[in-house]
Amino acid sequence: MFIQTEETPNPATLKFLPGIVVLASGTFDVRKGSDASKSPLALHLFEVEGVEAVFFGYDFITVTKSADMPWPHLKPAVLGAIMEHFMARQPVLLDDAVTESLPEEEFFEESDSEIVSTIKELLDKRVRPAVAQDGGDITFHGFKNGIVYLNMRGACAGCPSSTATLKHGIQNLLKHFIPEVQSVEPYGQQAY
Repeated sequence: MFIQTEETPNPATLKFLPGIVVLASGTFDVRKGSDASKSPLALHLFEVEGVEAVFFGYDFITVTKSADMPWPHLKPAVLGAIMEHFMARQPVLLDDAVTESLPEEEFFEESDSEIVSTIKELLDKRVRPAVAQDGGDITFHGFKNGIVYLNMRGACAGCPSSTATLKHGIQNLLKHFIPEVQSVEPYGQQAY
């Protein structure tokens, strides 16, 4: 098995491409100290000292490290853990695990449902594929008073360039197609 790696815009996160489907649908995001018991692969990766977060997409795994751990020391151990996991033919997630395609508890006024539908369509078709290329995911969380709230995960969470992506990329796109959108903000962004 040959696993490729790619840098992401977030210097604390690397993208690992095992050359196979990781998750057939949805995504899975877990941080160290959270309940990772639904993912044997995440548990295996958290055994590597310095791994702080793990994110699974369709054909990639992003791993976020602690600030004090350099990638040259950590990368071989992460590669070994991923390879060992797949070579043992263990599942990425247990059967009862729920993948997260959308954040829980979206909020918006019923009268804004058509606007929200357009926002989600633009995110799904124009934003999420590009963000997945960088090892992350951005999903809709809410819309209130002209502000779109997005949930950032994987390489996007805590990324130094995420503010520029939100303000100059996504916000401009949404404002262009949806005049009601005034601003785009991260919702519940967690630093690692």
